[in-house]
Amino acid sequence: MRKFLFLLTVACVLVAGWSKLQAGPQGVVAATDVDTRVRQFLDSRRWSWRDMNVPASDGKVLYDIIVQHNYKSALEIGTSTGHSGIWIAWALSKTGGKLITVEIDRSRHEEALANFKEAGISKYIDARLGDAHDIVPALVGPFDFVFCDADKDWYKNYLEAVLPKLAVGGCFAAHNISERGWGGYSREFLQYARSIPYLETTVLGSRGNGMSVTYKKAAK
Repeated sequence: MRKFLFLLTVACVLVAGWSKLQAGPQGVVAATDVDTRVRQFLDSRRWSWRDMNVPASDGKVLYDIIVQHNYKSALEIGTSTGHSGIWIAWALSKTGGKLITVEIDRSRHEEALANFKEAGISKYIDARLGDAHDIVPALVGPFDFVFCDADKDWYKNYLEAVLPKLAVGGCFAAHNISERGWGGYSREFLQYARSIPYLETTVLGSRGNGMSVTYKKAAK
């Protein structure tokens, strides 16, 4: 009888655990569904991203930074049609975070919304249509991750606007940055970022489509 009761108890625990796994909104099954859907979408669009979208290799870098640092509050300046936003939101689905992304062009904004929906990550994204020159300074924050891929000659201004709202330990990543000062704006942006003692900036890649990564340290 004791053996029977023991086996019955074990069976009940296993059934209860499996039911919780199946039903839980943040459970393993749900997370796997998100992964599968995003991967399938990205695979189906592998060679069709245009409109100034980042390459998949850079999307993976953004994903890795967010997951490794457990960032939860992200801002993207320049949505385009959503490729980078999908990588960012995918990472935030792991950390329990959310992305605010800003795009000035209505057609790109609407295409991005459709792509977010098809990729299955819309609930992790607050996509806003408008001029980032006005929207970004008005955002409350705080943010622990920012990705800038909008008008290049405004990069320094975006960093200035976001810096007070960037959490210590947070990251400001900027696309199309080169150590050689490609486009002129790279030099101005890097000089400004590196003039601030509590920021640490490195550049990944050496061509015009490289990416800078700036981390905010505690001010002394």
